[in-house]
Amino acid sequence: MATAQTQTAARFMMAPAVLLLLAWMIIPLSMTLYFSFQRYNLLMPGMEYFTGFDNYRYFFANPNFWAALTNTLVLVGGVLAITLIGGTLLALLLDQPMFGQGIVRLLVIAPFFVMPTVSALVWKNMLMHPVNGFFAWLARVFGFQPIDWFAQFPMFSIIMIVAWQWLPFATLILLTALQSLDEEQREAAGMDGAGPLSLFFYIILPHIARALTVVMLIQTIFLLSIFAEILVTTNGGPGVATTNLTFLIYMQSLLQFDVGLASAGGIVAVILANIVAIFLLRIVGKNLEA
Repeated sequence: MATAQTQTAARFMMAPAVLLLLAWMIIPLSMTLYFSFQRYNLLMPGMEYFTGFDNYRYFFANPNFWAALTNTLVLVGGVLAITLIGGTLLALLLDQPMFGQGIVRLLVIAPFFVMPTVSALVWKNMLMHPVNGFFAWLARVFGFQPIDWFAQFPMFSIIMIVAWQWLPFATLILLTALQSLDEEQREAAGMDGAGPLSLFFYIILPHIARALTVVMLIQTIFLLSIFAEILVTTNGGPGVATTNLTFLIYMQSLLQFDVGLASAGGIVAVILANIVAIFLLRIVGKNLEA
């Protein structure tokens, strides 16, 4: 009896937070879904009417849609490849005893706390600037012609900026997983003659597999909505070379104050994010069952 009363009291105490969370999620999503079926432009007040799926047809008929979708997948895939591989290597390095280990770890994690707009401006004006940037100076020192990164390699430049921001997150999660590995297991493998590569592929990698899938899931969800770095550096260009789905919604819809078309694009982005999340959750579930 006491247990049932305790559970009821716990539900009542949790109810306000749950209701607030549901309202915070469902109300904006419902409004977005409603406006996606409306012809609603802020420049034409009083002319709203139901259009059915016209907004979705206009969004998919945009000639830049498939380019934006491809850019989105390339951006997500490139950043994941760099952060997962680089994060694993950095985690292995930071797991070794060294002088000033705490300070080194703090410096490695620090970029994750820099705002995306600030980090994009730093990379654009201090590192990748074709005249005054550090990379341009370095190229001239070794006798090479400086590279205009955002004109010649725009998507690669965006991938590098975003990967620099998310690498500390992957490193932190993988380092935490690595430190939970039993030291006796490593010593036993070493006594059996396992070399560094064998130790990594047969002991360390299976141990951090769950952490890798969690990092991949969390990063993918956030990387699908990258916006600030593109707006500050390339503004989606040259042409549509760095335009992803989020920036396409902003460029083709919100700049024209077309709430209906922007809402349709937002729903498409949400559906895409959920498809990717469900796919990755299945991978995580399989790893957790293993």
